[in-house]
Amino acid sequence: MKKIALYFGSYNPIHVGHLMVAEYIVENTDVDQLWFVISPSSPFKKNDRLLQASQRYYMVQVAIEDDPRFKACDVEFKLPYPTYTAVTLEKLSEKYPDYQFVIVMGADNLENFERWKNYEYILEHYQIYVYPRLGYNPTPLEKHPSVVMISAPQIEISASMIRNSIRENRGVTYFLPPKVKDYIEKMDLYRK
Repeated sequence: MKKIALYFGSYNPIHVGHLMVAEYIVENTDVDQLWFVISPSSPFKKNDRLLQASQRYYMVQVAIEDDPRFKACDVEFKLPYPTYTAVTLEKLSEKYPDYQFVIVMGADNLENFERWKNYEYILEHYQIYVYPRLGYNPTPLEKHPSVVMISAPQIEISASMIRNSIRENRGVTYFLPPKVKDYIEKMDLYRK
């Protein structure tokens, strides 16, 4: 059975921090492939600066196009809004019955995990690989048998920091994959 890690995010934009976590997961765990699941939006985040889903999907595609270990996944674009991880997992498990799915999330998301819709279902049926994030508070969920704490390096790069830097005309060359940076410049994204 092929083991697929699902790395959910808005990817607004995808950046080298995301790619470093993804590479760490595929190189240091038992997963065969990692799928970047682009979320149309998050029930927990304000979406006032969220690019169109198709633009974010395109940026993920060009960021990973040369690496067969990774795949861009738009499954949530086809689901009713708001999208919930438990529903997405059910749909993917139905569509790919020969795949075993695990979730990748930052420790900051684990803090709020009990607020997620049907979080008990997720814990019962799926493993969760949790990578460290700065400023997160430990939670009892870390000890749950379905939760695997990963010792990936902590990355101090965020999409909001990149968006703010672009808006303020500061350089972001080394924070973004080159094709993503080129697309953002060509389309004049995040300037306003």
